[in-house]
Amino acid sequence: MTSPLLVPIAFVVFSYLLGSVSFAVVVSKLFGLSDPRTYGSKNPGATNVLRSGNKAAAILTLLGDAFKGWLAVWLAYRLNLSPDVIALSALAVFLGHLWPIFFRFVGGKGVATAAGVLLGLNWWIGAGTMLTWVVVAFCFRYSSLAALIAALFAPFYAALILGTASPLVGAICVMSGLLIFRHRQNIKNLVQGKESRLGSKKSTG
Repeated sequence: MTSPLLVPIAFVVFSYLLGSVSFAVVVSKLFGLSDPRTYGSKNPGATNVLRSGNKAAAILTLLGDAFKGWLAVWLAYRLNLSPDVIALSALAVFLGHLWPIFFRFVGGKGVATAAGVLLGLNWWIGAGTMLTWVVVAFCFRYSSLAALIAALFAPFYAALILGTASPLVGAICVMSGLLIFRHRQNIKNLVQGKESRLGSKKSTG
């Protein structure tokens, strides 16, 4: 007899493995670009790939990282898993991106994957958070600052739409906290005026 815990546990593990696929590294290799972990911020994410000067690679990285976050949540809903398991799966795919088993646990900061997760959990939460990012990025030209402010607002949007008792709100709070933690060097750079603006290329020196 199959254990009732087998499917939920297997899906959470699957979500982590899905999140561990680093599109920044994969896409850069396909385009013949340098490994994004070797230049710029050394972060395997779309913003750093953009510093290579290849906009197509950056866009594909962004879409891939967001898609895997959305896919994990969408599949969880399709399997009619409980809200608790959906919340754990959302966290698992996000954690996979931050600490990917396929890349020696050196991953990105999770902005695009978090956006995909939020869109999968609730379209309004995802759209509101992404709009916050766009407005801040457009006004200040700092991707990191936009991500930090969007991360602060995401739990507020979630609580407003889903209610504070939802386990999904708890998962979003944890993701937001981790996202801010992963941007700790960016926070330091912003304070010191050393943070790179959107569109700046890697140094050729």
